Amino acid sequence: MRYDELTPGRVIECGPATLTEREIVEFARAYDPQAFHTDPARAAASPWGGVIASGWQTCGVAMRMMVDHILAGSEVIGSPGLAYLRWQNPVRAGDALTLKVEVIERRTSASKPSLGVVRWRWTMANQRGEPVLDLEATNFYDLTAPAPG
Repeated sequence: MRYDELTPGRVIECGPATLTEREIVEFARAYDPQAFHTDPARAAASPWGGVIASGWQTCGVAMRMMVDHILAGSEVIGSPGLAYLRWQNPVRAGDALTLKVEVIERRTSASKPSLGVVRWRWTMANQRGEPVLDLEATNFYDLTAPAPG
């Protein structure tokens, strides 16, 4: 989506996406090797009662949805970061995850007029409507980029 399409109040929904237990374990072994992510037996005995996805993997799923459905073909050039990040409930194998993105603000940078700034809230829920991810992100857009043609 192009910068000028991202008006404040706009809500964009993406998904669903699912993870298998194998994907959860493989990601965790590489990036977050804690037993409740990597070892089904130990995870079953944990307070989580089974293997759960790393919060960082949940962020990765959300980012993939953002790129595929919102950022691809846009003038986006990066992000300065997040205002906050919360993981409210665990993600388990087979959960159908949907992402809702709400545009909070769209403005031109006061110090660099060729730079657009979009601030938005991303919320992800599972198939039961339980929230699993909540964050506020900011992205920069190159307003000198040519329109697709």
